[in-house]
Amino acid sequence: MNMKHLPSQPIHAIAFAGALAFSAPALADDPSDDGADDAAAEGSEQDGRPQNAGGPPEGVTSGGPPPGAFANSVFDDTWLTIGAGAGLTPSYSGSDDYVVIPLPLIVGRVGGIGISPNGPGFNLDVLSKAPAAGPPETSLSFGPTFRIRGDRNGQIKDPVVELAGDLDTALEVGVQGGVSFPGVLNRFDRVGLSAAVRWDVLGAHDGMLIEPGISYFTPLGRGAAVQFIGSASFVDDSFADYYYSVTPAQSTATGLPQFNADGGLNSLGVTAIATVDLDNDVLNGGFNVYMVGGFSRLMGDAADTPFTAERGSASQFISGIGIGYTF
Repeated sequence: MNMKHLPSQPIHAIAFAGALAFSAPALADDPSDDGADDAAAEGSEQDGRPQNAGGPPEGVTSGGPPPGAFANSVFDDTWLTIGAGAGLTPSYSGSDDYVVIPLPLIVGRVGGIGISPNGPGFNLDVLSKAPAAGPPETSLSFGPTFRIRGDRNGQIKDPVVELAGDLDTALEVGVQGGVSFPGVLNRFDRVGLSAAVRWDVLGAHDGMLIEPGISYFTPLGRGAAVQFIGSASFVDDSFADYYYSVTPAQSTATGLPQFNADGGLNSLGVTAIATVDLDNDVLNGGFNVYMVGGFSRLMGDAADTPFTAERGSASQFISGIGIGYTF
């Protein structure tokens, strides 16, 4: 795939492809019988298990599935969800023009390592655990994170912004970690806290990003789930200068005023995800459909730059749908 045509998303920590896939394995949090449709009720006879974003369910309580249920589950020590989707996103961070982009998908656990997407990139979780019988527990995730950033490197619809010239592709490498707390509002839900820090290693923006996030997940029966995610992005001066400053040469070419951008709070965002297993039984794998909608607001110089304030919008939206296959 030509990364030149994958624009960076305004919701940085919850990059669109990552958002699509985040709740795919989480459907297995409720591996009980059909009575789990009442999972939110305290009187439900079944129980389930929250999990890490890059890993399968870690166990169930004694009130969960019958003995041997996990023996027939696709979520064993090694599993994968692969798929593809299509999303509608801004053509660059700060644009009010939208483009359709392809969204390849891979998430799972291989060799004891959890894998989850992060936009045009991926996260690895070295603390991912295989399924194990037992009550829900607080779980940790940690590992390296990688992302390709192609902002203003193609598909620029605005003719004035296009005159400013294409930017180079950045490869951001760093670390990410998180903690997940089960049973917050009901016995089947979870709240997760996460953070990531990445640095450009290709000499494009030469900067650093810090991306904290919070998420709430709950199953809706045996084969469906919803998740709500809040995110923020902080960038340093190098990142802000590369993407948001208007140089004298760019000002001459575009007619936009010169602008010197500084780092700081870059964006705040919220995302909602719905996931549905097509045969209403997540444990047997097969096909799943994912739907996502999100909104973010650019902040600080990301909103004040003429690329946004005069030629685009600080309000950024994403939407899309994908289909995956778990085995």
